[in-house]
Amino acid sequence: MKTLMRIPFVKLEALGNDFIVASPLEWIAPGQRSVSGAPFLSRLAKAICERHTGVGADGLLLIGPPKDRKHHARVRFFNADGSEAEMSGNGIRCAAAGMMETRLRQKTLKIETLAGVRTLEHIRGEAGNHTFRVSMGKPILEPELIPFRAVGIAAPVVRYSLATRSGEFLVTVTSMGNPHCSLFVESFDELDWPKIGSEIETHPLFPNRTNVEFVRIISRQKIEVRYWERGVGVTASSGTGSSGAVVASILNGFTGRRVRVETLAGALQVEWPEGGEVILTGPAQIVVTGDYAYRG
Repeated sequence: MKTLMRIPFVKLEALGNDFIVASPLEWIAPGQRSVSGAPFLSRLAKAICERHTGVGADGLLLIGPPKDRKHHARVRFFNADGSEAEMSGNGIRCAAAGMMETRLRQKTLKIETLAGVRTLEHIRGEAGNHTFRVSMGKPILEPELIPFRAVGIAAPVVRYSLATRSGEFLVTVTSMGNPHCSLFVESFDELDWPKIGSEIETHPLFPNRTNVEFVRIISRQKIEVRYWERGVGVTASSGTGSSGAVVASILNGFTGRRVRVETLAGALQVEWPEGGEVILTGPAQIVVTGDYAYRG
């Protein structure tokens, strides 16, 4: 028999990329069965993110206590299809904004993720709208660590000819703790980029699947991007996707190291100092709070 579980949540959005933020500590009573298992959390993520029968979102973010007391929290990222992601640049800002509203009011937050510890600086915040500067870590360029299983190729993977059912495309492959494949285009109207993104996501050379970015160079300081996110599909924006797109643009010599990224929902600022970490700056704001009735 299914049991009813009431789950308090906060829904936030970061440039049209929306997430549900919740904490298992708030809905699990002492002595109740654990909900840390991947199968349960996968089912919960699919149910709560469903846009007709659930709350509706691109992902579910679960906030828990950190493993290291020097940090403020640990966040797990679940896609709408129930798969767990290593990291989300927009998601971690939403998680931090939720924490600022309900738990912590710190200028600097250190948050543990599967991709490592990420540091967020709170730039400003009012009326549920917050802006953060996020240290995204150094991009991973080694094929075996991305992972990318092309034979006989060295880092960085730039202008690799990737064969798909829709044709061959020159791609640049990186990782921001999660894999990214960037394609440079002259126009978004001249190709069926959602179809191509779907094909590349599950390409055999990406054993963990991949996020896909379609990048149009506007100038040395500005790019425009469309996103196909692993486990979600088309999204209005992406934090790690924007970071991966800028890294790819720099590796190809198309831009400088400080780039404005234009998305369908607004702009993000991405910097990659030589030899340093990628820095992502952008907003996150609260949409709604409530309780979700999960029948698990």
